Amino acid sequence: MTLICTKRRRIFFAAAASLTLSLSAAHAKNDGKQDSPAFTQAMVYTTARDTGERLHAGGPLKFEDLPQSDEWTPCILLDPTRRFQTIVGFGGALTDSSAETFYKLPADKQAEILSAYFSVDKGIGYSLGRTNINSCDFSSDTYSCDDVAGDVKLAHFSIDHDLKYKIPFIKVAMAATNGQLKMFASPWSPPAWMKTNNDMSHGGALRPEDRQPWADFYVRFVDAYRKADVPMWGLTVQNEEMAVQSWESCIYTAKEEHEFVRDYLGPTLKKNKMSDVKLMVWDHNRGLMYQRVQDMLSDPKTAPYIWGTAYHWYTGDHFENPGVVHDAFPDKAVLFTEGTLNYYNTGQYTDWSIGEHYAQNELSDLNQWSAGWTDWNILLDERGGPNHVNNFCCAPIMADTKTGELHYLSSYYYLGHFSKFIRPGAQRIACSSTEDGLVATAFVNPDNSVATVVLNLTDKPRDYKVWIAGKAVSTHSPAHSIETVVLK
Repeated sequence: MTLICTKRRRIFFAAAASLTLSLSAAHAKNDGKQDSPAFTQAMVYTTARDTGERLHAGGPLKFEDLPQSDEWTPCILLDPTRRFQTIVGFGGALTDSSAETFYKLPADKQAEILSAYFSVDKGIGYSLGRTNINSCDFSSDTYSCDDVAGDVKLAHFSIDHDLKYKIPFIKVAMAATNGQLKMFASPWSPPAWMKTNNDMSHGGALRPEDRQPWADFYVRFVDAYRKADVPMWGLTVQNEEMAVQSWESCIYTAKEEHEFVRDYLGPTLKKNKMSDVKLMVWDHNRGLMYQRVQDMLSDPKTAPYIWGTAYHWYTGDHFENPGVVHDAFPDKAVLFTEGTLNYYNTGQYTDWSIGEHYAQNELSDLNQWSAGWTDWNILLDERGGPNHVNNFCCAPIMADTKTGELHYLSSYYYLGHFSKFIRPGAQRIACSSTEDGLVATAFVNPDNSVATVVLNLTDKPRDYKVWIAGKAVSTHSPAHSIETVVLK
């Protein structure tokens, strides 16, 4: 993660979040027109500031015949016959810090956390997870899976460190999803002996002569985790490859990443029959993502190794850029892989703007073709750690390891409005809003239900309709709220 992240509250972000939803059907995942299901049931789930509503179920809502909406009635207009990207999942990072915090809590609180995150019925149904290869800032210490200098054959490779807390934590999370949790992993740094600065921290670069041992390292990691019953769905090449940090970091130029993927990592994964592991490039901020991936995704020798482009939120909004990458390379996915806010004090436990910031980004990313969304740490302690460089951050659930008390931030509920109701395999559908104060996205799930997420960042409540195929339901959006309207 990046040290400085500014919280911003905006009334409108329509230029980006909204509603690039007139995107050409020629760029849709499923070209052409799909059949429209017939809907007979509707429920609305609400989280709102200044109320006690937290994923509160309301309804059922009544359908009315409405052949055509007018320009003056606030309305979210849906067309499930036009479909776009397919969702991989939603979730967060299961880091060393999250795992260590989890195992400092009593058993009943551990069970509560697992239910809160991974149960679809009782929680918010997380289905995607990220973890770190070697240590990151959200580890209690600096370590790698092979710290023996010059061990290019990786004879001393071991995941013993991860077997103490992190792998057991991932396994209980996977069990809570009946094995459906998809995991991907990212390195913050190669071992120090592979780097130009002989240090896992403070930037530095991968030594050219160690490109093959480092590519072999990914294979060893994936294989070791598989043997520990933690299969890896995906990998990213490098976390934040332009950020020189006081913690674990490694710098790649665009040319260096391109060459590493083309000549070493891609072929090594293929040779070891790991082409099914989804490889993502960039894994840094939205701002430069098109410039940094254009050559790799244009190269017929490199592109076949790459599933998609991963990105974060830390240097400005640049909401449109994932869509630019998608439009240029529609056969490759884009996936939001990290975002968080700095931790200052326990007053943030009730800070409503945190949830709004999350939802503003997530809704925009989905409307810009993201195949899912992963938050940073799913759990942190009362200090916003543990963190070996004191780079403390928020998590949707903060735990007081002294008392066992759990604190649910507004971000937990806002994230849940997406992850609970938009399930893996869902497809985004055409969705537009007639009301400037309401922005929305909508998805049809594998069971043909439609989930429409409506975000109100304004100080004004609004009545609105959700319109689909000549019928509409009416509902109410409180000020500073998020709602999910589910049609079945």
